[in-house]
Amino acid sequence: MGGRPPVGPGRDSPWATRRPQADANVPARPRNDGELRLYGLNAIGAVFAKRPAAIRKLYLSQSRIPQLQPLLKWCVANRVGYRVVDDEDELRKLAASTHHEGVVADVLREPSPSLDAWLESLPEGPCCALWLDGVGNPHNLGAILRSAAHFGVSALLLPGDSTLALSGAAARVAEGGAEVVPMVRMGDAGDAIEQLRGAGFTLAATIVRGGQDVFATRLPERLVYVLGAEGEGMGDALASACDLRVSIPGSGAVESLNVASATAVLLAQWRSRRDG
Repeated sequence: MGGRPPVGPGRDSPWATRRPQADANVPARPRNDGELRLYGLNAIGAVFAKRPAAIRKLYLSQSRIPQLQPLLKWCVANRVGYRVVDDEDELRKLAASTHHEGVVADVLREPSPSLDAWLESLPEGPCCALWLDGVGNPHNLGAILRSAAHFGVSALLLPGDSTLALSGAAARVAEGGAEVVPMVRMGDAGDAIEQLRGAGFTLAATIVRGGQDVFATRLPERLVYVLGAEGEGMGDALASACDLRVSIPGSGAVESLNVASATAVLLAQWRSRRDG
């Protein structure tokens, strides 16, 4: 399947087993708007694997020192401050979450490419992207990023006026997927649709009912699934502007899947057609 697997402990992991020499004299530093506080082994491990220079400050529990030894050695060599935090409650406060897994880091945000830049970088052939219209829940965003990385999605496309941005909670749920799938900022929706069509993409509005059965529909090689907000769904104008309208059939026992679960089903169906 597409996408790099989540980074985690193991013989071949970037995490390892020997204790580094700590640099205890590096003071704490405040974050700025270009930084993001991450937590969780896989989220921080993915940053270390892909862009280690983005790490600006590290906090970890004593028990994580053996596992994070390569990262700590890198911090010492590159004069990046880290601090061993003995108080579990302090780590919880740093992460603003109980799900920190003993490691927290301040990292530089990765700039979002423009739609023009992303389209110019795309190779020929099959490609799938996700257009998120109003999705705002960070846990759903994280789950979408994880599925997108797993199935080899090329990008998440965000409207120009979207306030959606990667958070620590979303990155933790994504389990490394946030470092694999770029979040592309678009401009005017109408212009974006024309640009995507010009690049060979078909846009498929995903709706709860009334669309074509996604399992019986021929899906194109270059596809953008358009996904609506968790509660109210996508706007009517955007749905009408799409080339296809697809739905996921079910038993009817519940109204629908939530947006993250629906994304996983839709991507699995697209990928099965490419691999079949």
